[in-house]
Amino acid sequence: MNLDLTNKTALVCGSTQGLGYASAIELALLGCNIVLLARNEEKLKEKLDTLDKSKGQKHQYLVADFSNTAIVKTTIDGFVKTNTIHILVNNTGGPPGGAALNAEPEEFLTAFNNHLINNHNLAQAVVPGMKAAGFGRIINVISTSVKNPIPGLGVSNTIRAAVANWAKTLASELGPFGVTVNNVLPGFTQTVRADYVISSKAKANNVTEDEIMKQLVAEIPLGRIGRPEEFGATVAFLCSPAAAYINGINLPVDGGRLGCL
Repeated sequence: MNLDLTNKTALVCGSTQGLGYASAIELALLGCNIVLLARNEEKLKEKLDTLDKSKGQKHQYLVADFSNTAIVKTTIDGFVKTNTIHILVNNTGGPPGGAALNAEPEEFLTAFNNHLINNHNLAQAVVPGMKAAGFGRIINVISTSVKNPIPGLGVSNTIRAAVANWAKTLASELGPFGVTVNNVLPGFTQTVRADYVISSKAKANNVTEDEIMKQLVAEIPLGRIGRPEEFGATVAFLCSPAAAYINGINLPVDGGRLGCL
């Protein structure tokens, strides 16, 4: 099986913690040059030094805050003038929780910009280089909510679905150029985002976080929540040459929790 990503460069967003960082670690282990993208420069420097360099990889970082779409666009447009990105991992923190009906219109607009517009600007910037190289991978870290909406995450459910459909459309448009587009859907994983969801559910139901955790684990056939490195390995595989014929899918990494196909 060809998992070699030597001489390929991956831009990984939201990569100073959680699923983004886990993905960067696994991609680097396959020989990939990593470009970390996040808003905290000190954390970026710290994480950059932890990535594997045993195959001669050269890692870099970019500083940009996803709450400012103009800055993200300017940053990536400048970078690709002298660099080719072969792999793009779109990832950023989810919107605050709450019922859809209680959300203000501005919350939907903010989430739409943070997720879909930033993803789109990044894709537009890196795809020409992918086409020229005859190799490209776009991975969108979304949510299992695109298959089954999650109660209490009204804004997130709505925007994640929009991103999934955008990605499916891109998969058809870019496939002829050797560029694949896939969505990876994390279930409950040991991340800061999961801690937030558990805490919110506990407060909303007036129970302890341990009780919520037990309820969540009881819904997972594997009997535990996921580890970030398991998610990162899935992303890395989809980016590898071995996954060249996988395109346009929504792949849950949730321990079997989803009840739908």
